[in-house]
Amino acid sequence: MDDEVRTEQIIKDIFKRGKDCFIPRYKSSRIHMDMLQLSSLQDMETLPLTSWNIRQPAEDDNTREEALDGGGLDLILVPGLGFDGLGKRLGRGKGFYDTYLDRCMKHPKGKPYTIALAFKEQLCQEIPVSDNDVLIDEVLYEDDDSGGP
Repeated sequence: MDDEVRTEQIIKDIFKRGKDCFIPRYKSSRIHMDMLQLSSLQDMETLPLTSWNIRQPAEDDNTREEALDGGGLDLILVPGLGFDGLGKRLGRGKGFYDTYLDRCMKHPKGKPYTIALAFKEQLCQEIPVSDNDVLIDEVLYEDDDSGGP
Protein backbone atom coordinates (compact mmCIF):
# COMPACT_ATOMS: atom_id res chain seq x y z
CA MET A 1 0.00 0.00 0.00
CA ASP A 2 1.10 3.60 -0.42
CA ASP A 3 2.08 4.02 3.25
CA GLU A 4 4.20 0.85 3.30
CA VAL A 5 7.77 0.13 2.19
CA ARG A 6 7.82 -0.75 -1.51
CA THR A 7 8.93 -4.32 -2.25
CA GLU A 8 9.33 -4.35 -6.06
CA GLN A 9 13.15 -4.35 -5.90
CA ILE A 10 13.09 -7.24 -3.44
CA ILE A 11 10.82 -9.22 -5.77
CA LYS A 12 13.13 -8.47 -8.71
CA ASP A 13 16.07 -9.78 -6.68
CA ILE A 14 14.16 -12.93 -5.70
CA PHE A 15 13.65 -13.84 -9.35
CA LYS A 16 17.20 -12.80 -10.28
CA ARG A 17 18.48 -15.29 -7.70
CA GLY A 18 16.17 -18.06 -8.95
CA LYS A 19 14.14 -18.26 -5.72
CA ASP A 20 10.43 -19.03 -5.43
CA CYS A 21 8.18 -16.07 -4.71
CA PHE A 22 4.69 -16.15 -3.25
CA ILE A 23 2.36 -13.19 -2.83
CA PRO A 24 -0.82 -12.80 -0.79
CA ARG A 25 -4.34 -13.09 -2.14
CA TYR A 26 -6.85 -11.64 0.28
CA LYS A 27 -10.47 -12.71 0.47
CA SER A 28 -12.18 -9.99 2.50
CA SER A 29 -15.50 -11.79 2.64
CA ARG A 30 -13.94 -14.60 4.69
CA ILE A 31 -10.98 -12.81 6.30
CA HIS A 32 -8.81 -15.35 4.53
CA MET A 33 -5.40 -15.05 2.88
CA ASP A 34 -3.39 -17.47 0.77
CA MET A 35 0.19 -17.12 -0.43
CA LEU A 36 0.21 -17.94 -4.14
CA GLN A 37 3.23 -18.51 -6.33
CA LEU A 38 4.39 -15.98 -8.90
CA SER A 39 6.13 -17.28 -11.99
CA SER A 40 8.02 -14.08 -12.88
CA LEU A 41 8.21 -10.35 -12.39
CA GLN A 42 6.17 -9.95 -15.56
CA ASP A 43 3.55 -12.25 -14.05
CA MET A 44 3.19 -9.89 -11.09
CA GLU A 45 2.90 -6.84 -13.34
CA THR A 46 -0.11 -8.39 -15.13
CA LEU A 47 -2.10 -9.18 -11.97
CA PRO A 48 -5.32 -7.24 -11.39
CA LEU A 49 -5.44 -4.45 -8.80
CA THR A 50 -7.70 -4.75 -5.76
CA SER A 51 -9.72 -1.91 -4.24
CA TRP A 52 -6.70 -1.43 -1.93
CA ASN A 53 -4.51 -0.86 -5.02
CA ILE A 54 -2.65 -4.14 -4.40
CA ARG A 55 -1.76 -6.54 -7.20
CA GLN A 56 -2.95 -10.03 -6.44
CA PRO A 57 -4.15 -13.12 -8.33
CA ALA A 58 -7.82 -13.01 -9.28
CA GLU A 59 -10.38 -14.85 -7.14
CA ASP A 60 -10.96 -17.41 -9.91
CA ASP A 61 -7.24 -18.01 -10.56
CA ASN A 62 -6.81 -21.61 -9.45
CA THR A 63 -3.62 -22.28 -11.41
CA ARG A 64 -1.14 -21.15 -8.76
CA GLU A 65 0.43 -23.22 -6.02
CA GLU A 66 -0.46 -22.19 -2.47
CA ALA A 67 2.71 -22.24 -0.35
CA LEU A 68 1.22 -24.44 2.40
CA ASP A 69 0.08 -27.03 -0.14
CA GLY A 70 3.74 -27.50 -1.01
CA GLY A 71 6.91 -27.07 0.99
CA GLY A 72 5.78 -24.10 3.06
CA LEU A 73 7.64 -20.82 3.34
CA ASP A 74 11.07 -19.83 4.66
CA LEU A 75 10.39 -16.11 5.02
CA ILE A 76 7.43 -13.73 5.03
CA LEU A 77 7.73 -9.96 4.72
CA VAL A 78 4.92 -8.72 6.95
CA PRO A 79 3.31 -5.31 6.45
CA GLY A 80 1.94 -3.14 9.21
CA LEU A 81 1.21 0.34 10.49
CA GLY A 82 3.46 0.17 13.55
CA PHE A 83 6.03 -2.08 15.21
CA ASP A 84 7.81 -2.23 18.54
CA GLY A 85 11.13 -3.68 19.66
CA LEU A 86 9.51 -6.86 21.02
CA GLY A 87 8.10 -7.96 17.65
CA LYS A 88 4.59 -6.70 18.25
CA ARG A 89 2.83 -5.41 15.15
CA LEU A 90 -0.10 -3.12 14.54
CA GLY A 91 -1.81 -4.34 11.38
CA ARG A 92 -4.91 -3.01 9.69
CA GLY A 93 -7.27 -4.89 11.98
CA LYS A 94 -8.45 -7.74 9.78
CA GLY A 95 -6.04 -10.42 11.04
CA PHE A 96 -4.98 -11.73 7.61
CA TYR A 97 -1.31 -12.22 8.50
CA ASP A 98 -1.88 -13.48 12.04
CA THR A 99 -4.35 -16.07 10.75
CA TYR A 100 -2.00 -17.11 7.95
CA LEU A 101 0.96 -17.42 10.33
CA ASP A 102 -1.22 -19.58 12.59
CA ARG A 103 -1.86 -21.84 9.59
CA CYS A 104 1.90 -21.93 8.94
CA MET A 105 2.52 -23.15 12.49
CA LYS A 106 0.34 -26.19 11.73
CA HIS A 107 2.35 -26.98 8.56
CA PRO A 108 5.17 -29.55 8.94
CA LYS A 109 7.76 -26.86 8.12
CA GLY A 110 6.40 -24.60 10.84
CA LYS A 111 6.33 -20.83 11.11
CA PRO A 112 8.55 -19.04 8.59
CA TYR A 113 10.95 -16.33 9.71
CA THR A 114 9.07 -13.02 9.66
CA ILE A 115 10.51 -9.62 8.83
CA ALA A 116 8.66 -6.32 8.92
CA LEU A 117 9.98 -3.63 6.57
CA ALA A 118 9.28 -0.30 8.25
CA PHE A 119 9.86 3.40 8.02
CA LYS A 120 11.54 4.80 11.13
CA GLU A 121 8.33 6.73 11.86
CA GLN A 122 6.48 3.41 12.26
CA LEU A 123 8.56 2.36 15.27
CA CYS A 124 6.61 2.58 18.51
CA GLN A 125 7.50 2.22 22.17
CA GLU A 126 4.87 -0.44 22.68
CA ILE A 127 2.11 -2.02 20.61
CA PRO A 128 -0.86 -3.58 22.43
CA VAL A 129 -1.57 -7.12 21.26
CA SER A 130 -4.14 -9.86 21.80
CA ASP A 131 -3.67 -13.60 22.15
CA ASN A 132 -4.29 -14.02 18.40
CA ASP A 133 -1.42 -11.72 17.38
CA VAL A 134 1.75 -13.45 16.15
CA LEU A 135 5.05 -11.73 16.97
CA ILE A 136 7.41 -10.65 14.19
CA ASP A 137 10.98 -12.01 14.33
CA GLU A 138 12.72 -8.88 13.06
CA VAL A 139 11.92 -5.28 12.10
CA LEU A 140 14.15 -3.69 9.45
CA TYR A 141 14.19 0.07 8.98
CA GLU A 142 16.50 2.72 7.63
CA ASP A 143 18.27 4.61 10.40
CA ASP A 144 19.35 8.05 9.19
CA ASP A 145 21.45 8.49 12.33
CA SER A 146 23.68 5.51 11.62
CA GLY A 147 26.36 7.57 9.88
CA GLY A 148 26.22 5.22 6.90
CA PRO A 149 24.97 5.79 3.38
